[in-house]
Amino acid sequence: MLRVENVNKEYKTYRNTFTILDQIQFEVEEGEFISIMGPSGAGKTTLLNILSTIDRPTSGMVFYDGKNIHSLKNKELSKFRRDNIGFIFQDYNLLDSMSVEDNIALPLVVSKATSKRIETEVNRLAVFFGIDAHLKKYPYELSGGQKQRVAAARALITQPKIIFADEPTGALDSKSSSELLNCLKNMNDQFGVTVIMVTHDAFTASYSKKVVFMKDGKLHARIDKGNNRKEFFTKIMDFLTSMGGEVNELC
Repeated sequence: MLRVENVNKEYKTYRNTFTILDQIQFEVEEGEFISIMGPSGAGKTTLLNILSTIDRPTSGMVFYDGKNIHSLKNKELSKFRRDNIGFIFQDYNLLDSMSVEDNIALPLVVSKATSKRIETEVNRLAVFFGIDAHLKKYPYELSGGQKQRVAAARALITQPKIIFADEPTGALDSKSSSELLNCLKNMNDQFGVTVIMVTHDAFTASYSKKVVFMKDGKLHARIDKGNNRKEFFTKIMDFLTSMGGEVNELC
């Protein structure tokens, strides 16, 4: 589904060139749930932005179903992003002037879907994410966990092939985090949506199916889940410890 070939990202100043990503290369199969972890400055968010077409690499290529996505012109790229990609951000990115119902519906409204389809999809996802009782409320009336579930419903409403989540639990308490992560896991299991998530937290990462570790702009290692989330959490913690004191920075 997604193939990354020799992706580099550099930022240049008057005197220096800074390498943010260095020869990144990997593949993501359809239906995977991957977490990207690493210390601050490792390049996690930069990589996520390039994979999600928000940013472009300095060199290298990103392929979706065999198509080099960064070769598309702006209009084509916008259409591809609208039809295939969903986003969940740490700060929700909801519009306080719109109801929960309208926030969820917005991507379908922009794509000029029929009112019947919009109503059906909003209600279906509101029930799935447990926010159907709040559809007429406004974001400022919701808790952080409820806001993030609204954001997740909005990300899923166009039935994208892949969801990118950047620290989705970063502003949530432990109960709200668990509720959202269970929703993401169920979304991945039931709808088959591929999820790529950046997180600094081992507990959050343990809900995914594999974890990719980054260090100094490079892919450092990968571990797979197996059948038990608690054992996977322990493996993640053990690996972070082996990286040399980075547990305190990440978890």
